[in-house]
Amino acid sequence: MPPEDASPRSLLRPGAVVAVLSLALFVAGVAALWPTMQLWLVGLSPLQLGILASFVAGMFTAVGAIPIFFMRRLSREVEDSLMGFGAGVMLAATAFELVLPAASAAEADYGSAWMAALVVGTGIGLGGLFLLALHRLVPHEHFVTGPQSGADPQKIRRVWLFVFAIALHNLPEGLAVGVGFGGGELSDGVALAIGIGLQNIPEGLVVAVALMSLGYSRWTAFGVTLLTGLVQPLGGLIGAGAITLMEMLLPWGLAFAAGAMLFVISHEIIPESHRRGHEGKATFGVLLGFVVMLSIDLILD
Repeated sequence: MPPEDASPRSLLRPGAVVAVLSLALFVAGVAALWPTMQLWLVGLSPLQLGILASFVAGMFTAVGAIPIFFMRRLSREVEDSLMGFGAGVMLAATAFELVLPAASAAEADYGSAWMAALVVGTGIGLGGLFLLALHRLVPHEHFVTGPQSGADPQKIRRVWLFVFAIALHNLPEGLAVGVGFGGGELSDGVALAIGIGLQNIPEGLVVAVALMSLGYSRWTAFGVTLLTGLVQPLGGLIGAGAITLMEMLLPWGLAFAAGAMLFVISHEIIPESHRRGHEGKATFGVLLGFVVMLSIDLILD
């Protein structure tokens, strides 16, 4: 494998500069619209917010696929950079909107920092184990590594293997958005929804381009990508519904969602973005995504 060009000059190409400026404008737009959004959302119940926000976030997967009607392929370095960006956004959202609120809620419920650490740690572990079990039980295919699990993928249309793979990503993301609104903090849930929606854009583009590379038409690739986004409202309904019915589950639900998100980041997104020799650009994407999500969190707070 040829050595990667990860010099500062290679990271400051016109496309990268435009991307950074676009993200800065996006963050500024969120800041400007937040007061209006608060007035509109404050009258909705946590269950309504969870379902609505996870649906909107899921639809950004299809938004990300729109460029396939004007292009045929992505370069591998751009694809890996986009995946790194999504991982950075998810990592920051997990830390600031799931783990920290889970710790605060657990300490308030149990009156002890030690118990809070135990509850959050256990919840994170359970969330990761749940995703691991799903990955072993559900037949799916990754764009780089190929068929996974012990099932016979030859008996299932290949396109549905891709649907299952992305659904495994989107279910915990929708769950996280739904749970995020259960704590009564509107800003936490909105920040999670914006972060998940933001990382869904490059994910949708990567998925659609990968499907086209297998010979699927543009409309089929777009339709499948749209379908995968519809999994997130299901996760949002489960998360928001559980927390609404049993408020004492809040710290457990937040920690569980965090563990599921961390599993996806570590087991799926980061390894795939590092397989093809573009580790530096993928890591830069992680840093950029983390900073963007941090900025959104600070603005909404």
